[in-house]
This record gives sequence, structure tokens and C-alpha cells, in this order.
Amino acid sequence: MKRATQDGAVAKWLLVGALIAFVVFFFVFPVFVVLYEALRLGIAAYSHALGAPLSLSAVRLTLLVAIAVVPLNTIFGICAAWAITHFRFPGKALLVSLIEIPLWVSPVIGGLVFALLFGRQGLLGHWLDTHDIQIMFAYPGMVLATAFVTFPFVARGLIPLMQEQGHAEEEAALTLGANGWQLFWRVSFPKIKWGILYGMILCNARAMGEFGAVSVVAGSVDNRLTIPLQIEHYFLDFDLQQAFALASVLLLLAAITLAVKIALESRRLAPNLVRPH
Repeated sequence: MKRATQDGAVAKWLLVGALIAFVVFFFVFPVFVVLYEALRLGIAAYSHALGAPLSLSAVRLTLLVAIAVVPLNTIFGICAAWAITHFRFPGKALLVSLIEIPLWVSPVIGGLVFALLFGRQGLLGHWLDTHDIQIMFAYPGMVLATAFVTFPFVARGLIPLMQEQGHAEEEAALTLGANGWQLFWRVSFPKIKWGILYGMILCNARAMGEFGAVSVVAGSVDNRLTIPLQIEHYFLDFDLQQAFALASVLLLLAAITLAVKIALESRRLAPNLVRPH
């Protein structure tokens, strides 16, 4: 018995040590390097790098893309989850699999798909040129590419949640005469609101950090690059100060997203905490 307890303690500390080493090597160390390189030349140089026109343009464009993508994918996710969990129709399993495609394929494939559709030599390229509509190498293309790689997050978070909760309360509300909107806002939404918020947080985090799909549709046109793409341009031009300074902004946005997630979790769990007497 004593040997088993000793072996359990050894295994515990080995696992904890491996976990700490993993976190330090793959998270703490990279964050430290980015912040150190960004501030290595002093606050003045850091502020000057962040104030560069291309850096400010990248931050602004990244936020604009996220502002457009998150609401779109939230609406899509709610509608998809509601349809899958409340209705029976042929091809439901296939639809669930299609929703998951962006999680299993390279984001570059999504960018190439939009290039084949909306590029100058694409299926709709001639019609778009004729009507002077630019999607590729412009803001609409970046929104579409980012929406493609992020649209599963809200839906995949809501589908199992809504399936687990069942439909008993909704059926009771319908029996009492509730219409569709009343059913959703007064019965369904209070039960899934935390799932929606978590999905939005994940969607926003991925939207701000997306590189592969956006790199295909954005090209290399200055003043039309998101933060990850602009960081790559700085790095390839050996402008490391501006690259690391802009990378620190991406870290800040990630930290804000994480803080919001933690605050939401604390608020969700607060009513369930049992206060000691």
C-alpha cells in the first residue's frame, strides 16, 4: 500500500512537472521573447513602431474584420444549431460534417476556394469586373475567408448543449401559446447564452489571428493587411522592431479575449457556488 502511494506521488509530480515544462516552453517563453524584443530598444522606439502607418492600418483592419465576422458566424451558428437540434430532415449528419470542414482542412484551402470563385480568372471574376465589384485583395475577401475558417465555433458549441438540454420546456411553452420569438428569447436563449458567448470568444480569437486563408485573398497589397500578415511583411523585410511591436498588440488582444472568457466563466459559475455556513 505504501509502495502504491509512493508510486502515485511520483507519477503525479512527473505529470505536473511535464505540464509545467510544456507551458513554459510553448507559452511563457514565446510570450517573454516577444515582449522582450518589442521593448528591447526602449519605450520610445516601441511607441514609434506601433505608430507606423502600416501598423495602425493593420490593427484597424483586423478589428474591422473581427467586427464583421463574429456577428455573422454567431447568427449562422444559432440558426444551424437550432435547425439541427429541432428538426428532422434528410442529410442532417452530412450537414454536421460540413460544418466541421474548416476544422479539418488547411485554412489555405478556404482562401483558394474564394480565389477560384471571385478571382479575376475565377467563376464570377468576369461578372465582378464588369460591375466594378472588388472582393479579392480587398476587405470583403478578407471577411469571407475569415468567416470560412471561424464559422464552426458557435455552431459546434451550441449543438451538443442544445441536445443535452432537450425540448421539454420549449414544448411546454408552445403548449401555453408562445410564438417562435417568445420561445427563443424567453425559453431557449437563457439556457444557451453562455454557449453563445463562449463561441463568440473563440470565433473572435481565431478571426484576429487568422493567417493562412487571409494571406491568399489579401495578396501583398500594402495598407490592406491584417496584423498577422503585416507581422510577416515586417519580418521578411528584417524590420524586427516593428514586427515584435505589432506582435505584442496581438498578444494584448489575446489577453483581453482571455480576460473576458475568465470573467464570463466566473459569472456563470457564481450562482452555483455553495457558500459555507
